[in-house]
Amino acid sequence: MDLGVRWKLHGDGRTPAPGAVVRPDERLSWPRTVGLGAQHVVAMFGASFVAPVLMGLDPNLAIMMSGVATVIFLLATRGRVPSYLGCSLSFVGVAAVIRAQGGTSATVTGAVLVVGAVLFVVGLAVQRFGARIIHAAMPPIVTGAVVMLIGFNLAPVTASTYWPQDQWTALLVMLFTGLAVVCLRGFWSRIAIFLGLVFGYAVSWVFDLVFGKIHSVDASGKLTDHWRLDLSAVGQADWIGLPAFHGPSFEWSAVLVALPVVIALVAENAGHVKAVGEMTGDPLDDKLGTAISADGVGSMLSTAVGGPPNTTYSENIGVMAATRVYSTAAYWAAAGFALLFGLCPKFGAVVAAIPGGVLGGITVILYGMIGLLGAQIWTNAKVDLRNPLNLVPAAAGIIIGVGNVSMSFTDTFSLSGIALGTLVVITGYHALRAFAPAHLKTQEPLLDEGTSSYGGDAEDTEDGEGGQDGDGGTGPQRARS
Repeated sequence: MDLGVRWKLHGDGRTPAPGAVVRPDERLSWPRTVGLGAQHVVAMFGASFVAPVLMGLDPNLAIMMSGVATVIFLLATRGRVPSYLGCSLSFVGVAAVIRAQGGTSATVTGAVLVVGAVLFVVGLAVQRFGARIIHAAMPPIVTGAVVMLIGFNLAPVTASTYWPQDQWTALLVMLFTGLAVVCLRGFWSRIAIFLGLVFGYAVSWVFDLVFGKIHSVDASGKLTDHWRLDLSAVGQADWIGLPAFHGPSFEWSAVLVALPVVIALVAENAGHVKAVGEMTGDPLDDKLGTAISADGVGSMLSTAVGGPPNTTYSENIGVMAATRVYSTAAYWAAAGFALLFGLCPKFGAVVAAIPGGVLGGITVILYGMIGLLGAQIWTNAKVDLRNPLNLVPAAAGIIIGVGNVSMSFTDTFSLSGIALGTLVVITGYHALRAFAPAHLKTQEPLLDEGTSSYGGDAEDTEDGEGGQDGDGGTGPQRARS
């Protein structure tokens, strides 16, 4: 059985020939391949360890399980779809809602495990019946609205939790990250979130030296005098050790909050598979269902041991576009690096020490970009918002999701925010379509573009301008949710 773990040497093994690309079943020399793997790890770092911190989960375990999920994905797709699976930002809002309802980390991972299982089943259905079943149930107007309300539902988390911890650091980090996203080019623009975190660390350290302790709320919401950057736990952490594992806990209320993210993940995977297929010149429509199922299996395995869910990362698609190297061997190397980082508790302690003000500046941009990726889906699919059939359900669902509107059905069961908004968008669209006059029922474009718009040659993206992100959702140009 061909598992896609054999690679032919490309040319002299040093660089791609002029006008050529290193295909998924090829590789450069092993030292160069390992170096590319390290580059892929750096590209995914920013979002992949910010996400578990925002979800209240162990960043060490998140990085380790991202490596495991990547291996599962590469094996499932037989090495035809070069992609890295990192922690999905789409679930950050879900985790915040579940915790606000009194849920624990086990409740969060239990709810997300169910989402992974549903995603796996959706992938099987796509394999069996084709991608049109996705487009019939979730046309771009629905998918875009759900991605948008998931992103914008996070706004109160930034405003009430992170930004107040250190408003001036948050402001500086926001400005620096924005400049990095817009002004840097190529690979550096892909790691703008990571650069923003490093900048925030430095600013917090300097402010502590110059101004001393800050009088503000801490991570628990208590008003105290505290250091912006507290690295005491780093010195106490071991260099080598296992991350903290825990089992999931299942509660229906949490599961219902998390289920809408399936829509965002399906759109994300569709966009990534199409983007990679266009870049490699290998049509991958037959692998879409497999990719979705593999994503679901990776998330199920990660959440079963207490980690966050995973999804394909478009930051890494950008790295491939810039280097013209699509070898899956580089992703195996990246997965190996991730496993090693996961076994270093000191690394996790450094991540856990990210100051709240730094997260405030990062999340202002990151959460907003997640929401606006819903608009990108509409733009790519040329959705007509002048059509009331599109406008009404999307408008109602977004306001319900962003405003966290709640409906109580019994004393013990209610729906609110993301879950209620998604339900309104999906049922509202299909119900209105059933009664709408014929001239409003224009044929919806297929969700072929997903949340990505990579379509040019690799050379077009070397300066960082050739692609829009697809994940999430999660780096400076990602379209994820």
